[in-house]
Order: sequence, then structure tokens, then C-alpha cells
Amino acid sequence: MGLEYRLAPSILAADFAKLADELARLKNAKADYVHIDVMDGMFVPNISVGIPVVRSIRQYSDMFFDVHLMIEEPIRYIERFAKAGADGITVHAEACRDMGKTIDEIEKNGAKPAVCISPDTPYEAVIPYLDRVYMVLVMSVYPGYGGQELIESTLVKAGKLREYIKAHGLNVDIEMDGGIKLSNLTHVLDSGVNVIVAGTGVFAGDLYENVKNFKDAFDAYKKRM
Repeated sequence: MGLEYRLAPSILAADFAKLADELARLKNAKADYVHIDVMDGMFVPNISVGIPVVRSIRQYSDMFFDVHLMIEEPIRYIERFAKAGADGITVHAEACRDMGKTIDEIEKNGAKPAVCISPDTPYEAVIPYLDRVYMVLVMSVYPGYGGQELIESTLVKAGKLREYIKAHGLNVDIEMDGGIKLSNLTHVLDSGVNVIVAGTGVFAGDLYENVKNFKDAFDAYKKRM
């Protein structure tokens, strides 16, 4: 069975004055996930949304909330994010003192666990946890900064990770975030990535047309495989 390709628009690029409307538009456009970047100003230099925002927008959407915690020692906040409405919780390999316990905490609170690696972290860092996570997020830019170009070496890393997953008969999605656009999408999918995070690529201009273009590109890619 082939990979399922999914689009996860990042609400960091949405209009925060009308997030409920933006979420409704994403659902109507048939996006797959809502990607929510949480930054603490310590693990990354910026600060973004937190638990109150997740809790507030949860009541306006039944979409899958793909919550990416770019925070130090995320185990401290897992329970609260899960209760606020996170469906999937992604934590950084670089930010956890004990990844196993952090995954335990995510599972205990009823969310799906995922692990993220930054551009300079080798894919081998997640191998011990691949049988416990539903997804690995490979950052294709350095977390916390906007407007970066996709780092080509991260595609090589994603490719090696996909090879390992296949060789060991595992069922794990690979998500990629940073610098992905329609012009380089095929290159990204060729590496074995199957979940695409896009911010301005979805929210800038016509959201419906942008989502359709990504989904059409997924369909065309699957037909070629």
C-alpha cells in the first residue's frame, strides 16, 4: 500500500484576528491537518501561540490539530496541550531530556506522539522511538525563523529515514516543514516525505486554490508512482 499524502497548513501564516473563519476555510478546502507551531522564546528565539489559543480554536474546528512544540522540556506541558485539544503532539529530540518518558506522557493523555529533528540532527536520533510514534517531523529550515529557503541536505536525511522505515516494516509518516512550495514539492515527495507543512503557500492569496493546487500535485505524483 502506498503512502497517504497530507497537507498541514500552518496557522502561523493565518489571520489571527479571524482564526475561526480561517479554520472553517481550511476544512471547506479539504486540507488534512491544522499545523500549530508553539514557540517558547527559549528553544527557539520567537514566541507564538500557547495553550489558550489551542483551547479557544478547538471549539471551532473538528480537524486534526497537529501541534508542534518548539519548547524546552515539553513534557511539562503535554497534559495541558492534550486537554486543550491537541490531537497529535510533536516534540523535538533536541529539547527532551528523556524522550521515552515524554512519549509516555503524550500517550497517557490520549494524543498521538511524534518526534521532530532540526536540520543539524541526524535521523539516527529518532530510530529508538520509531515503533512508538506515528510521525517524524524533519525540519527543512532552522526552527523559529520565517522566510528561509529549504535546506537540501534535509531531503537526503528524510530519504534515509524513509529507507529505514520501509526496511523495518514500520508505519510512520514523515512530515517536513520549511521552505516547501509547489515548485519544489516533487523533490520533497521524492525523498519519502508524505505530510507537507505550508504556511504562506496556503494562506497567501486564494486559500482554496492554493490547497487545491497542493492536493492536485499529490494526486498527480501518486499516479506517476
